[in-house]
Amino acid sequence: MSADGEYEVASEVMSVLMENQRHADDSECTHRPCENCALAHLDRVLRFIREKLPIDFVLPAFPGKSPNPQKVLGPLPDMAEELSLRFLNNVCDKIREVYPRGARIIICSDGRVFGDIVGVQDSDITRYRAGLREVIAQHAYTSIQLFGLDDEYPGLGHWATRSRLMNRYGESIEQLRRRVRREDDLTILYRGLSRILLEDADRSGEPGSGVAPDLNSERRAYGVMQRSRAWGRLIAERFPHAVRLSIHPQPCGSRKLGIRLLDAADNWITPWHGVAVDVAGHFVLMKRREAENLHARLVYANGRASHFVLTDTRVPGDERSPRVA
Repeated sequence: MSADGEYEVASEVMSVLMENQRHADDSECTHRPCENCALAHLDRVLRFIREKLPIDFVLPAFPGKSPNPQKVLGPLPDMAEELSLRFLNNVCDKIREVYPRGARIIICSDGRVFGDIVGVQDSDITRYRAGLREVIAQHAYTSIQLFGLDDEYPGLGHWATRSRLMNRYGESIEQLRRRVRREDDLTILYRGLSRILLEDADRSGEPGSGVAPDLNSERRAYGVMQRSRAWGRLIAERFPHAVRLSIHPQPCGSRKLGIRLLDAADNWITPWHGVAVDVAGHFVLMKRREAENLHARLVYANGRASHFVLTDTRVPGDERSPRVA
């Protein structure tokens, strides 16, 4: 294949990804899909094509379900995860149509990295990860792989793995605070995490609960960022040539490409912070309490709560972003 042909294929691969780009709310992107955002990752895609290898994408995601029962159905994967994994595998199938050697998405499950900070038990993280593997195997999603802290440090206890991660790859909170003040993408991430952690700690809407929202959400947001950035450095070392994807909105031209897994009214909601709601045959993400307030019907599968069905289709913010189905 000529250099021009390789460039054309790489551009087509990026076009598949850009169909589902997740922008920051104040993104400077002038076009959608954004050429600047695509160019930021084109050289990495080209490298795989020139070496005639499947293209590697890494996605830190799927940590474990939110501990707030007002947002999710429980600690195990449900329809929200199943649809998201299907979407990611279909993205790889779509890439294979333009690049026969295809692609793989390595989900770097980060629940073990910061679960103790966000209030998720290690036992639930273990069960959640086993549930993801079950979904991947059941549906033969051969383009999806899982990688976690347990894989990097096999045989160590959970606290020991986190300690080893931070000892080798961590930075101080003081350093992180300085970077957040001067780097826009980190400022956006910090604000989003603070909001999510405040929601996860809020039990005020539960019947009989007098517990107020956690006032330490900002401090914990820095803790999650600190651990996540250390995890990112480990991932970069293990997969040095992979294209970096993110489930968080990203600014224009970022070294990470934000990707939307499912439609949602909220730009920050994820499958593990919400529930899947069937609206006239089209699934969207929302918080559990929002679905219940809309009088959506809860559906069970294999004896477990799976998703909601909404007969009133007037759902705000249905952006219908993922186009690879």
